[in-house]
Amino acid sequence: MNEDADAGVDEVTSALLTASRLLVAVSARSLAAVEDAVTLPQFRLLVVLSSQGPSKLVTLAGLLEVNPSTAMRMVDRLAAAGLVRREASPRSGREVRIQVTAAGRAIVDDVTARRRAEISGVVAGMPAGQRRALVAALRAFTEAGGEPPVTAVAQLGWT
Repeated sequence: MNEDADAGVDEVTSALLTASRLLVAVSARSLAAVEDAVTLPQFRLLVVLSSQGPSKLVTLAGLLEVNPSTAMRMVDRLAAAGLVRREASPRSGREVRIQVTAAGRAIVDDVTARRRAEISGVVAGMPAGQRRALVAALRAFTEAGGEPPVTAVAQLGWT
């Protein structure tokens, strides 16, 4: 890479690190409203169930990158709070699937709506031309990183 290309990479990297600080702060504020109800790892589990649908415990553990016993403790706590429920799989009576309840989905929807509103306020403060450029740049960035596009509001929760 030549010197000009290195400078561009460093400049973009610094700008993205600064933007990521803002996004983490927005995420933290959106979760603060429900911190009495769920922890961040429990919220991640609710988001996975909301976006992926009912799942087996081992699948949840894999998606959350935790061991199955940790996932089981999270499911136990969320089930006790009425935010998830266990049900027998229609394919096998021995297999248990975990599903988000309406109350659990409401938490995900509430946090997502708060996050979306705050981000929307930041974006609204930008000139229209810069907003269009930002969309193109962020699409290129996420594509280069292999992140699939968000297609539903429920998937905007932080997993």
